[in-house]
Amino acid sequence: MDNWDEVRTAYQVARMGTVSGAADILGVHHATVIRHVDALEARLGVKLFQRHARGYTATEAGEDLCRVAQATDEQFSQLAGRVKGKGEEVSGELVVTSLNGLAPLMSPTLSAFQERYPDITVRYLTGERLFRLEYGEAHVAIRAGAAPDQPDNVVQKFVSQSVGLYAAQSYVDRHGIPASEADYAQHRFVGHDLETNRAPFFVWLNAHVPRENVLFRSTDNRAMELAISAGAGIGFMTVKDAESHPDMVQIAPPRPEWYASLWLVSHVDLHRTAKVQAFLKFVKEQAKDWNAA
Repeated sequence: MDNWDEVRTAYQVARMGTVSGAADILGVHHATVIRHVDALEARLGVKLFQRHARGYTATEAGEDLCRVAQATDEQFSQLAGRVKGKGEEVSGELVVTSLNGLAPLMSPTLSAFQERYPDITVRYLTGERLFRLEYGEAHVAIRAGAAPDQPDNVVQKFVSQSVGLYAAQSYVDRHGIPASEADYAQHRFVGHDLETNRAPFFVWLNAHVPRENVLFRSTDNRAMELAISAGAGIGFMTVKDAESHPDMVQIAPPRPEWYASLWLVSHVDLHRTAKVQAFLKFVKEQAKDWNAA
């Protein structure tokens, strides 16, 4: 790209959503922002933004460009910090991503991290989508299942959460407790909407419970937890999550083959930065009691 200023301007427009917001961040006149965006679109021959009354929204091409720009901007910032002798400061923006089911554990942890490092701005992104570390979409990802194998990522074993089968007392009052696995075909279950989900406990569920008995399905782990708590059926929960519901009944105790392995993932280019190292150390300390037996 010939003109980094134009790319950086487009990135800030996408981030702020308005020309005026980008101008404030960059310390330039709003006309400069518009000129940079128009020039960049003309050079690339594509529309990077949809203009509307509320501001600018990135197109698919704009999102692609801005992901690369964000990663580049981050690397420039780290380089500037090292050159200025500030590379050891724990400050700036820290982007962490995980499945939304970890939010009850991660949100307090991130809040405590900010208390220790008040110059940090936290962005916590959750969802089923795999955020791309190589594009600068996140600094640290907490991922579940098999060890991630994307190239250029640093992967560390984090914790293994004990998982059991549970049902609400209201469900037990209506349907009773299965005497054995042979009785599961007579019960209602809560499970993942996608049969291809590779979480070890859902793989087990697909193999041992008829699909037609999984009568409440979702792609959201938190929604499944709430459904189990509401009495929709029997389902998997971590021991720690189950303990937070006073009327939860354990249907089957945790098994090693149901353990939910979690991994800390960071990109090799940012792994050694002060804020990433500080967060990795901090979250490992905080997670010592997550592995409930």
